[in-house]
Amino acid sequence: MDPQAVFCPNQACPASGQIGQGNIGVHSRKERRYKCHVCDKTFAETKGTPFYRLRTAKDIVIIVVTLLAYGCPVQAIVAAFDLDERTVLSWQSRSGKHCQQVHEHLVERQRDLGQVQADEIRVKMQGFIVWMAMAMQVQTRLWLGGEISQHRDKYLMRALMQRVRHCALCRPLLVCVDGCQAYIDAIRKAFREPIRGQAGRPRLRPWDGIFIAQVIKQYAQKRVVGVKRHLVQGTQAQIDALVQKTQGRGVINTAYIERLNATFRSRIAALVRRGRALARQIPTLHDGMYLVGTVYNFCTYHKSLRVPLYVSNYRRRWLRRTPAIAAGITDHRWTVEELLTFQVPPPPWQPPKRRGRPSKAMKALVARWCT
Repeated sequence: MDPQAVFCPNQACPASGQIGQGNIGVHSRKERRYKCHVCDKTFAETKGTPFYRLRTAKDIVIIVVTLLAYGCPVQAIVAAFDLDERTVLSWQSRSGKHCQQVHEHLVERQRDLGQVQADEIRVKMQGFIVWMAMAMQVQTRLWLGGEISQHRDKYLMRALMQRVRHCALCRPLLVCVDGCQAYIDAIRKAFREPIRGQAGRPRLRPWDGIFIAQVIKQYAQKRVVGVKRHLVQGTQAQIDALVQKTQGRGVINTAYIERLNATFRSRIAALVRRGRALARQIPTLHDGMYLVGTVYNFCTYHKSLRVPLYVSNYRRRWLRRTPAIAAGITDHRWTVEELLTFQVPPPPWQPPKRRGRPSKAMKALVARWCT
């Protein structure tokens, strides 16, 4: 147990989320509990992880979650480990919600995306149909998030583009989508900023350097017979420059996000075409999507991201990278255990608002923990 590597999870504590400040001590090694000397609260080592208050051995939970993240059906896990189906689904829900927090904390930070591709997957649920919309950064193959809705409409596209907006810096950006017209309005409304300093409601100004391209597939007898590329916003020279920068070669396409869709179909049993492992509820599919997407970002090497270390006439060595390594989020490949035990810090403590002047004790707390 290392108190210097743990933070206080109590959001009402002035020292919440801060590591290495000397306020954490070991309360019980047998029960593996810490104590914060600022708020005098004790907390378990597993607080803020999917293992919190679980009675099952940690190794079993990690193995089951790993199998779920790589496409093993729930029924097979139930038969192999002699577990209840509700227990396995509960672990999947815990892990999915935890992975979503990790994703929002580490991935949804502003960076130069260059090129983003977005697409949707039609998912057959038990009794109804839903749409899973996802986006990825082409250059690093980083999964930027996804949204699920029962309708393939503008609200689904706007929610997805808002997630992309959280990850993007105001830099030249190419967004490649399919022929769905709802994407155009969603992109234009997501990438704009209010102009302050005017009376009334501020006017929204679009970002500079946002380019939109559509890849429209033409079908005949359920087969693709042609592909039409349509430039919605931006010139051919500007888009070609971004394609050359992010892909290295090729033309406008949605091949990267379609390949990622294939990965999700192979790792989520409910997405398999003509399968019998149908999902019954949208939250179950949502948790599974974030579990698979976060494991893909942090725990899976991508062959196209490897870089040569040593090249000669006889031997070639490669440095393998995950999408998170390529994006500069981490410096090594995470294990599933490392992902599940990562604790997302709470938001910074804010002094309570009270009438009158703050007391000397409150001023001391603000000076100690808010600077």
